[in-house]
Amino acid sequence: MKLSDMFSTLADNARMFEKRASEWQDEMSSRNDEMTASARKWQETAMQRQEEMNRQIRGYFEQANENVRSQWQTMQKAWEDQFRKMQEKGEEMREQAKKSGQFPDWAEAYAAQMVSFAQKMQDEASNAIAAATEARAEDKKKKKG
Repeated sequence: MKLSDMFSTLADNARMFEKRASEWQDEMSSRNDEMTASARKWQETAMQRQEEMNRQIRGYFEQANENVRSQWQTMQKAWEDQFRKMQEKGEEMREQAKKSGQFPDWAEAYAAQMVSFAQKMQDEASNAIAAATEARAEDKKKKKG
């Protein structure tokens, strides 16, 4: 192979690489926009689900007796206090991550942790709903029988 052919091949390869890199960058930008839109949509639906859950909770709360209401309020306050502490700690960690230049990695890890936590809470709620359904069915059987 002649030296001129080798340079020509190298130049062609460099042009192809630049073209591919540009395409990859465009694709990554496109995906980033899609991920941002998806995250916004998820946030909107999460807020809607939260509003619906709040309505249901208010309905349950209105039907509950005074002892249950008192217990619920105590538990709710403890959860809200714990959540507030988690938010404060998260904010401290966020600031440290921004200062260290590792915010994107931290934000992804934080989001994954919050999703995991939300799933645990959702599992706990599902178990509570199942227990309530079973208890109500038992009550109905006792009242009939």
